Amino acid sequence: MKKVLVTGGAGFIGSHLCKRLLNEGNEVICLDNYFSSNKSNIIDLTSNPYFEMVRHDITQPYFAEVDEIYNLACPASPIYYQHDPIKTIQTSILGAIHMLGLAKRLNAKILQASTSEVYGDPLVHPQKEDYWGNVNPIGLRSCYDEGKRCAETLFIDYNLQNNVAIKIVRIFNTYGPNMNVNDGRVVSNFIVQALKGEDITIYGDGEQTRSFQYVDDLVEGMMRMMQSEPSFLGPVNLGNPNEFSMLQLAKTIISLTNSTSKIVHLPLPKDDPRQRQPDISLAKEKLNGWQPTIQLEEGLKKTIHYFDKKLKKTS
Repeated sequence: MKKVLVTGGAGFIGSHLCKRLLNEGNEVICLDNYFSSNKSNIIDLTSNPYFEMVRHDITQPYFAEVDEIYNLACPASPIYYQHDPIKTIQTSILGAIHMLGLAKRLNAKILQASTSEVYGDPLVHPQKEDYWGNVNPIGLRSCYDEGKRCAETLFIDYNLQNNVAIKIVRIFNTYGPNMNVNDGRVVSNFIVQALKGEDITIYGDGEQTRSFQYVDDLVEGMMRMMQSEPSFLGPVNLGNPNEFSMLQLAKTIISLTNSTSKIVHLPLPKDDPRQRQPDISLAKEKLNGWQPTIQLEEGLKKTIHYFDKKLKKTS
C-alpha cells in the first residue's frame, strides 16, 4: 500500500483518480480548496478508511508523509481560470513550488498534470511533445497557459537541480461524469443545453476542432506514467487523436439526446485555438502501449446519463 496525495482531488479528473487509486489498494489524501470542484464528487469515497479529505489551498505550503504526489490543482475551465487570473497563475506556480518542495523533502515521486494549452493556438498539427507552442503571453488565457508552462519548467529544474523524481503529462480535452454543470467547457455546455432543449451555442463557424478523451482513459495513462521507467520524465501527451469539429460534436449530442435544440453561432473568443489534436506515439511507446479505448459516442452516452441524472435532481 502506497500513500498518495492528490491535489485537486475533488475536481472532475481528480475525483476519478482518487477512486481508481483506492480501488488499486492505496491510501489517498485528497487536497482541495473547492473553488471549481465539488464535495459531491468524492462523498462516496469518505466511507473508505484509507481516504482522507483535506480542505487546503496549495498556494500555501502543505506537509504530510506520502510516497507519491499527483499535482492536479488548478481550475481548467476558462470561466473559472479567467475569474481570478492572478489566483490561477499563483495556483500553477506557487502550487508547483510547494508540492515539489514536499516531494524533495520526502524523496517522493511527483506527477504534474499539465495541459495541451501549452501549445496555444498551434501552428503544427497534430501536436508533438517537441513543439514549443504558439501562446499569447498577455492574452485572456495566458494566466492558465503560461502558468502551466512555467510549472513544467519548475518540474524540470527541480529534477535537474535537486534530483526530484518527476513526471509530466499534457492532458488534452477530457470529458466524463463529475464535470460541473456550469463548467463552461464545450462537452458539458452542449450536453446541458441539449438536455434542457436550449439553443446550443457554438463560438465562431464551428469548424474549429478538438480531440476528446474520456476520463477513464486519461486516468489509466496518468497511472502508467507514474509507474513508467525513472528515466522517462515526459512531457507526454495524453489524449484521443480522433479529431472532431464543434459542429460535429453538437450534432452528435443532439442526436444522442433526441433534443429539439437548435445550433446558434456566437463570436469566437480571443486566442481560442483553431485546431487541437495530440500525437500520442510517445505515450504508446513509453507507457506500455497506452491508447484511448473509449471512443466519443460511447463516452458521450455515459456523460449524458450522468448529466441527465444530475439535472433531474436539481429540477
